[in-house]
Amino acid sequence: MSITTPKMAIDLNTTGYEIHRLISELYPICRSITGNGVRQTLHLINEYIQLSMQEVPTGTRVFDWIVPKEWNIRDGYVKNSRGEKIIDFQKSNLHVVGYSIPIHQKMSLEELRPRLFTLPEYPDWIPYRNSYYTENWGFCLSHRQFLELKNDVYEVFIDSSLEDGYLTYGEYYLEGNTKKDEVLISCHICHPSLCNDNLSGIAVAVFLARHLSSTLRRHSYRFLFLPTTIGSITWLALNETELSSIKHGLVLACLGDSGMSTYKKSRLGNTVIDRAAVNVLKHSGQNYEIMDFLPYGYDERQFCSPGFNLPVGCFMRTPNGCFPEYHTSADDLDFVQPDSLHDSFLKCTKIFNILDNDGIFMNQNPKCEPQLGKRGLYRPLNRQHQLPNEQLALLWVLNLSDGNHSLLDIAERSGMGFEEIRRAAGVLDANGLIIRVNG
Repeated sequence: MSITTPKMAIDLNTTGYEIHRLISELYPICRSITGNGVRQTLHLINEYIQLSMQEVPTGTRVFDWIVPKEWNIRDGYVKNSRGEKIIDFQKSNLHVVGYSIPIHQKMSLEELRPRLFTLPEYPDWIPYRNSYYTENWGFCLSHRQFLELKNDVYEVFIDSSLEDGYLTYGEYYLEGNTKKDEVLISCHICHPSLCNDNLSGIAVAVFLARHLSSTLRRHSYRFLFLPTTIGSITWLALNETELSSIKHGLVLACLGDSGMSTYKKSRLGNTVIDRAAVNVLKHSGQNYEIMDFLPYGYDERQFCSPGFNLPVGCFMRTPNGCFPEYHTSADDLDFVQPDSLHDSFLKCTKIFNILDNDGIFMNQNPKCEPQLGKRGLYRPLNRQHQLPNEQLALLWVLNLSDGNHSLLDIAERSGMGFEEIRRAAGVLDANGLIIRVNG
């Protein structure tokens, strides 16, 4: 069991600002799928939660993939003939295409142009590009910068290395009352200086881990901080024999923008995690979107691949690729908002609350309704002859506590939020009217 010493206590009223502060600490680091940027990121996370870090050597076969060479970069620039840096990695680590091989030579603009990437439709933004699995090099810059380039001789310099090393990932495990039942939470740690797509998922996961470490837990929780695609594939390959313990899972990404919350279902489509997320969003009082499974996106597509078919969904706000700032320099610290981060964090805690508190009960007075009035549980109807919600919840729980319906089943059947049904079950249990028969 992992024992942690939190960097600071969780205050649910200020969590959005604390999450944003962690994002700002992580923002300057140049990350990729391997390398020192990943290690630096994990070491910073380790100041908040005590990670177990794993390093998998280059060349390790993981299903149909091979762990790639490790990439590190120290500097990169393009200088004009006057020695002026017109593209500078030190000003933005998005300027160098990820996994660029080292180069130092002079060339004309005509020779350089095919190696330059811009966004003409957003002339002030720098795009994010990478070349993980093909040895190549290039630079990204704003289209406005690109249009200002003169016919000149340019010095091109990338001080990087691509050599045998390791793929690094972090894991944080919280043991619950039922060791065999795990909730898997995953986020990707490989993008450089992209706040919504990358850092929001990392930071929300860290604060969820810290929050859960101070609560009573029925499930065990396993948090994974992985490079995208190759990281989850590697983790699955190394842990294939242990996967039967994963009962629920959630991939976290894009949690800080101002868009409405979105949940993408698992491949199975109607698992408890799918239903829990839908119930939370349905009763949030806000607009939301539910997406069916699509084998494209984040690492849910690896966890949900047919050979595993794990019950893993994806929780986000605006989905990847559906906001203009995606994979650009505009996905910065101003784009992610503390209120949105706070809201995403709270919704995740409510999803986990359902997982940990769902259960099946048996009515101890199944022949007709028990008399609630003599137990102080009945209130007269209001003037419109409407039953108060808390009382209607009692009746729903009594009626469907037949050993076949879980509290989540009852919430869905009644159209109520899970928390209303859970509170009602707690009252009835305390009065000896129902008894838990599982979990």
